[in-house]
Amino acid sequence: MPLTGIEIFKLLPKTNCGECGVPTCLAFAMGLAAGKAELSSCPYVSDQAREKLSEASAPPVATVTIGTGPRALKVGGETVMFRHEKRFENPPGFAILISDTMSDAEVDNRLDKSGISYERVGAILRPELVALKCNSGDAARFAALAGRVKGKSDVGIILISDDPAVLASGLQACADRRPLIYAAGKDNLEAVAELAKAYSCPVAVKASGLEELSQLTTRLTGAGIKDIVIDSGARSVRRALEDQVNIRSLALNKKFRPLGFPTIVFPAEMTDDPMKEALIASMFIAKYGGIIVLSDFQGESLFPLLVERMNIYTDPQRPLATTEGIYEIGGPDENSPVLLTCNFSLTYFIVSGEIESSRVSSYLIVMDTEGLSVLTAWAAGKFSADVIGTFVKKCAIGDLIKHRKLIIPGYLAVESGGLEEELPGWEIQVGPREGAHITAYLKTWQGQGVER
Repeated sequence: MPLTGIEIFKLLPKTNCGECGVPTCLAFAMGLAAGKAELSSCPYVSDQAREKLSEASAPPVATVTIGTGPRALKVGGETVMFRHEKRFENPPGFAILISDTMSDAEVDNRLDKSGISYERVGAILRPELVALKCNSGDAARFAALAGRVKGKSDVGIILISDDPAVLASGLQACADRRPLIYAAGKDNLEAVAELAKAYSCPVAVKASGLEELSQLTTRLTGAGIKDIVIDSGARSVRRALEDQVNIRSLALNKKFRPLGFPTIVFPAEMTDDPMKEALIASMFIAKYGGIIVLSDFQGESLFPLLVERMNIYTDPQRPLATTEGIYEIGGPDENSPVLLTCNFSLTYFIVSGEIESSRVSSYLIVMDTEGLSVLTAWAAGKFSADVIGTFVKKCAIGDLIKHRKLIIPGYLAVESGGLEEELPGWEIQVGPREGAHITAYLKTWQGQGVER
């Protein structure tokens, strides 16, 4: 059972040093018991106490890693029910389903889709997993598929079969990639548990309800297996959603350890309609899937799912921001206009989208304003003439253009004079206040004294 705040307090040094970020050891102990503090924040806790406190300091939902190397996926580790309470920790992974009854061409096609990636706000968005399902019942064929996937892709792997012998053959082909073994159930738990221990791989547990699920995870943890992913077995949308919420609530609010593991959900098995499948997947991003298995990846549905995941799994206490730097839109050259904006992501997308719509190739220089919008950053002194001038010099946009014209947001018109002092030889042009007017402004700008 998890330790209470008072039990934790008794094991702390009681120095009230405040170095952990709170004024007293009692307050720190209460935060630790509630899952809102980390034991590593206390610099003076003894090794003996640290060992006793390890359970209390662990997140209510265990962290599980699937795969190896830079593409390894970490799921779980969650500490809150709602994002606004703190933040969600580890984004769910997306898996594309591949069957061992598919042709080699179809397998290769799906492996290609597993490598799809998009760039947004300076971040690379892409799926992480392939789920290999044995529909043939042939262990050798399944092993061949696992070896083929391992050789042609660096994504994480899920091995899906109820037969421990089939899972063993798949593991022999790709165990060094640390795949997720799916699934241990009431009829094969011991055999699958032995595979998990022998190959040091995480294991998924599938049950017919939460009560059976908690019994199975208790047996696995009793056998020394800690890297567990859970599947309640629900395949109707309503039941699956209820199970996800109940699992998270029991783990976080009731400290019920047998359900304190990341989950795996299968929208692919809940509908035959690809768009409905995407809609179901979008629900599980928010409530509370750890791994989401899809029947296929289609750009028109995968991209919005990846963007939703990025938006939900950002820290709500920190504005979503893009990376500072020079962005080329439409293949600009030395005569192209240069526009300045802040790094608040919404502003960036509006401005860059309007520039693309204008079809005027341009440079967009994005300045780090700590994720604040134009007016907010200006009011906070983070978007004033002196700091903008320093940024323009530092980013070296002048090396890319022949003219010396800088277009600033209309709301920064008051800074134009100061900017001309900070940037001698530059002409500061005041652009529109609203993003919707950028397109018309740039089409007019083409004739403003720059040879093209």
